[in-house]
Parts: sequence; structure tokens; C-alpha cells
Amino acid sequence: MITGKITRISGPIVYAEGLEGCGLYDVVDVGNKKLIGEIIRQNKGSATIQVYEDDTGMHIGEEVVSYERPLSLRLGPGLVGTIYDGIQRPLETMFNQSGAFLHPGQRTEPIDVTKQWKLEPADGTKEGMAIAPGIVLGYVQETASIRHAIMVPPTVRGRVLKTWKGAGSYTVDDVIGTTELDEDIKLSHYWPLRRPRPFAKKLTVSEPLITGQRVIDVFFPLSKGGTAAIPGGFGTGKTMTQHAIAKWCDADLIVYIGCGERGNEMTDVLTEFPTLIDPRTGRSLMERTILIANTSNMPVAAREVSLYSGITLAEYYRDMGMHVAIMADSTSRWAEALRELSGRMEEMPAEEGFPAYLPTRLAEFYERAGRVTSLNGQEGSVSVIGAVSPPGGDFSEPVTQHTKRFIRCFWALDRELANARHYPAIGWIDSYSEYADEIREWWDKLDGRWAQVRLSALELLKKEQRLQQIVRLIGPDALPDTERLVLTVADMIKNGFLQQSAFDAVDVYSVPEKQIQVLLLMMQFYERSLAVIKLGAPLLKVHELPVREEIVRIKSTVPNDKLEQIKDVENHLDEQFGALERMYRR
Repeated sequence: MITGKITRISGPIVYAEGLEGCGLYDVVDVGNKKLIGEIIRQNKGSATIQVYEDDTGMHIGEEVVSYERPLSLRLGPGLVGTIYDGIQRPLETMFNQSGAFLHPGQRTEPIDVTKQWKLEPADGTKEGMAIAPGIVLGYVQETASIRHAIMVPPTVRGRVLKTWKGAGSYTVDDVIGTTELDEDIKLSHYWPLRRPRPFAKKLTVSEPLITGQRVIDVFFPLSKGGTAAIPGGFGTGKTMTQHAIAKWCDADLIVYIGCGERGNEMTDVLTEFPTLIDPRTGRSLMERTILIANTSNMPVAAREVSLYSGITLAEYYRDMGMHVAIMADSTSRWAEALRELSGRMEEMPAEEGFPAYLPTRLAEFYERAGRVTSLNGQEGSVSVIGAVSPPGGDFSEPVTQHTKRFIRCFWALDRELANARHYPAIGWIDSYSEYADEIREWWDKLDGRWAQVRLSALELLKKEQRLQQIVRLIGPDALPDTERLVLTVADMIKNGFLQQSAFDAVDVYSVPEKQIQVLLLMMQFYERSLAVIKLGAPLLKVHELPVREEIVRIKSTVPNDKLEQIKDVENHLDEQFGALERMYRR
């Protein structure tokens, strides 16, 4: 350990001397209360430290102790289902120790060191076998939903398993094997959170992350291993959209990061998630969820590091061959923490006061997403969905603009839709996805018409927006029937496809087969209507067809396991349009 003295205090930023031998990002105990800190700059004998706890009452001259190791997370069984703060302190455990208010410098083990885990060795694991970083030695049933792989840590240099204890019950501190270099292998290990975990190969994305939200899956899909942003002003539904995705997406594990959000919003997450039922297993959603709670009243420095904590946990489970989805809510609050810390360090500000390295930090975060082949040959992915909270809903502000440079899926929340209680309030004009071509093969196997019907529907919605500008000036009656039909079908798509109720047991989640069948039926309605109008039928006759309302109501009347009922609606469409066509062909 290396010891120094505090020379200056500026909020969460502390300056100390005597730490010349320390490395960048080394962990330190700051002051008499031993607050957790991290060295973020070294300059001519003076170390700059960011403190992850409230340092009110600290004095110049107090001692700083460096552990000469970087800020790291402990990775092993027991992570899933736990609620952490930004630096991996388990909040529930610390609450049991100190009550509602944490003591300065309070810390505890990130995972339970007393719990016994039953280890099941992997096939072929034995003494004398060749090993390499990432090789799976055995498995632990972490929760009913998660089978935790015990892997050789990436830091192990030995290449032979010298000793091996085999099957049995062990704590995370027990040594289960050693290498020829006498390196201990345990159920857990530490990993620096700012360093990406290594993998064998980065793969191209090819499979969508199915969320059950129609506007996302069909119009603006996100791939497994992809990156997406949800920008929107206050009250437009960023958090609720992320909640819906977290509950219904087909990821194996969810990491939810509440970064700088209001306490009441985070309270809703902490109280609601344990009660939610995982639709895939029928058990609690917490059995495949890790929560990181870092609210706006917590120390600002811990907010800055919470994103790295979340992405490191995600990479760890990715290496086991899992598909992990990260919800970061929100990256704007994280950027504000960077801005405050940068100001405390008297750095030259860039646009709107944010530090000049904001784009670099955003890139470092989003580029850790991806679909990879891990060191043990398994395929896994990390998908990142970051909420952005631009002040006043202004998408031209720096965080939103820089985020757009590093993500490929943009779900722009629309204030008008949110005010009209249209949820998810994802605007179809400003949103986009660059993953559509890469996941097309997956959709083609399900239904080869997906790409065409998606483009046709989006084009219809864009045409409707242009027509609405004319309608505001001269009214809808001045339009010909073919253009008024566009307005009618666009309303059907908005109300019967894009709008989705989280309180409707049927509509809350839509399987991909149902999504594509409903949209195909709506576009078929448009084409058949266009045909009868060209035969001379007035638009009023089309409006009077009962099947129009039937199609709109499919989202809540046809369950996911009874899709054959959609065929009945399609038969009604054929019958009613057939009668109309015969009437006007005479």
C-alpha cells in the first residue's frame, strides 16, 4: 500500500500528494472515514481522486491509502437478483446493516461469501488437463433461470490444471483448483470495470432482439448485440418503454442501470421488478435481472462509474454464451456527472459545458456492445439500450447528437404522441434502424413478406404526414378518395398496430408471427380498398365495412396462441370486398 495526504478538496474531487507510485484508476481509501475513491489523474506528484461517497466534513491533511489495484468488480455466483449501487455495493445487505442511511465508508462483500454453491464439473475437467482463459470448468445453478458457468479467469497465466477438487459445495472464496504456476482458481474473480473483457472474435449481427413491441420489432428492429437510444423529453415514456423491453425481450439476462434518475422512479423499479413474472419461465423476473440503482441524490462520481459496472457484468455473462440486454436510464444524467466532475477539475469545457472527451466516453460505452465468440467458443451478445433525456426534448443537444454517432437504432419519442396517450410514443418519422438489412434473413425464414410490407407501411405513414399538412389548411373533404384512404389506413396502423397497451393482457406482448400477420392484413385492406375505389365505389362504402374495425381490434381480441383466428378476419375481408367489387363491376 502507498500512503499520501489530502492537499485540496473540491466537492467530489480530492487532490493528494505522496501517491506518485500509484497507477491511473487505482482504488484508494480517502480520509479518516476511509471513503472509496479512484485516482483519475497524476500530475507532478499530485494525484487527482474522485470520491464515490459524500465527503462532507473532510479536512486537508487527512490520510489517503492506495491499494495499488484498479477499481474492480467481483464476478461470480450470486450476482443475479441483487440490487447494487454504482460501485457494486449490495444495497439490501447494507440496509440490513445500517438502516435507511448508509454510514460513510461503509462497505460489504458484493456477493455472499458464506453461501455454499453446488458445483457440477464440466465434462472432461480433471487434474492435469490443459486450460486457457475462458475455459469452462464447471457449472453452478445460480437461479432457476440462470446456469452459471465457472470459467478460468482471463488473468490466469497457467496452462495446466495442477489440482482440481471436483464436484461439491463451495463458497466463492474456496479454492477449487490451482495451475502449475500455483495460481488459485475460485468460483469468483475480480475484473477492472473500465477494461473490456477479452473475446475470441467479434461477429456480425444477424438475429433480432424480440421485444414483443410491434413498433420496435417490425419497424425499427434492434439486433442481439446491437445498440439503441431512446431520446425523449420529460414524460414521454423512456423509462416505461425500457421496463416493457426488460420484461418481454428474449434476452437471457437483463442488467438495468438506473443512472441519475429520480428516486421515486427507481423506487418503482425496485418494488415492481421483484413482483413481475418472467413470461418465459413463469418465475420472478428478478431471477434473470441485475439492478444497479444510482439515483440523482447519490454522489455524482458513483453515477459516472455505474455504466461501466453494468457493462462489465453484462460482458461476464456474455462470456458464458448468454444474450444480455442492458437498459441504461439515462445516459444524459451520466453525461451531466461527467460535466460536473470536469468542472471541478477546472478542465476547458466544450459545447454546453460538457467536457471535450464526452464523445470518447460515449463511444467506449456503446462499443462494448456486440455479438461475439467468447474465449471458450460459445456465442454471446450484449445489447445496449440507452435512454437520453435532452432538456426540453431538444434532439440537437450534444448528448443526443454524439449518441447518434455510436448507435444504429434510434427510437425517437414524440411529445405529441405521449400527450395523446399513444404508447409506446416512438415516432415513426424521426426514428430509424440500420439493422433491418442484417436481420432480414431471420425474418424471411419466418415470413418472406416482412421487408416489403414494412417498407410499404412506413411509406404510407410518411405520405399521411404530408397529407396532414394539406388537411390542416383546407380540410380533408378537399382531398380525393384515394388520398383520404391513406389517412384512413394510416389511422388503422397507428391505432391497431403501433399503439400498444401495457394493461391489456393480450396486447401487452405480441409474438412476431402475429405482428407480421396484422400488418399484412392492414396493407391488404389498403390495396383492396384502392381497387374498389378505382372501380367507382365511394370511400364511405369502404368505411362502412365491418372488417375495418375487426382488423384494428385484432391486437386485443386474438391471443398469441390462437393466431388461426386472424385467418377468419382475412376471410371476412375477402367476402366483404368481394361483394363490393361485384356491386361496382356491373
